Amino acid sequence: MVDTYNGVTVLWEHVVTQRQAQTFSWRPLPEEKRGFTLRIKKRDKTLILDSYLDYIMEKANDIRRKNQDRLLYTNSKGGSLDSRGHPWEPVSFKHPSTFETLAMDPVKKQEIMEDLMGFANGQGFYQKTGRAWKRGYLLYGSPGTGKSSMIAAMANYLGYDIYDLELTEVHTNSDLRKLLMKTSSKSIIVIEDIDCSLNLTNRKKANSTSSQARSTYYDMGEMRGGGGSGEDGGNNTMTMSGLLNFTDGLWSCCGSERIFVFTTNHIEKLRHC
Repeated sequence: MVDTYNGVTVLWEHVVTQRQAQTFSWRPLPEEKRGFTLRIKKRDKTLILDSYLDYIMEKANDIRRKNQDRLLYTNSKGGSLDSRGHPWEPVSFKHPSTFETLAMDPVKKQEIMEDLMGFANGQGFYQKTGRAWKRGYLLYGSPGTGKSSMIAAMANYLGYDIYDLELTEVHTNSDLRKLLMKTSSKSIIVIEDIDCSLNLTNRKKANSTSSQARSTYYDMGEMRGGGGSGEDGGNNTMTMSGLLNFTDGLWSCCGSERIFVFTTNHIEKLRHC
């Protein structure tokens, strides 16, 4: 098989050989040994070999991940650790929602898909501009308008796992920081009903028209947050400023290629924060 990398042509040869002798094993080995031989011209070897092998391993990991079932993680009750010492409990995630099945404006749908793919392929851009490799979205609308389906479609489109962060099980900002540091790259961290999960600073009572249904199914924007301590109320509480400090402050640099998704049924409650 012929491949080209950075303008250099390489040759892959599939090699199959017979095993000479079967050694004793509880799990007998196959009679054939299969492998690949990589052939590169001598003058090109020093130019591309190391970077090309890294490229091959990255592509292999991407293919392996896409062929695996997606995982949905939820944080353990009260932040307790499971038998392996992890604060997240995984289950297999097989949601049928895709961008093809979403009922929404085709132009907006294409815009979202392009934005997601630009993020996934944007490592060079984030490194060049000195920014953390993360992205944030806010999905809002009345119940049943498709916020959860959108998140599932995003995960299926990118091949990312989902971390469903239940803030009611997180008691302090310190616990939240430890929890989020245990998330993996290439993942979507979901915080649903953010207006109900935290006692929002300066939250005002919604007026009688605040629960009116919105006409659009999805409205997305880059998440913006403040670092500082704000009115945290100390380290013994879980606060909005503590959450935003991790998602948009210095701690957001711990980890890479992660997407944060907030959802809310009442966007007007967040505007007062």
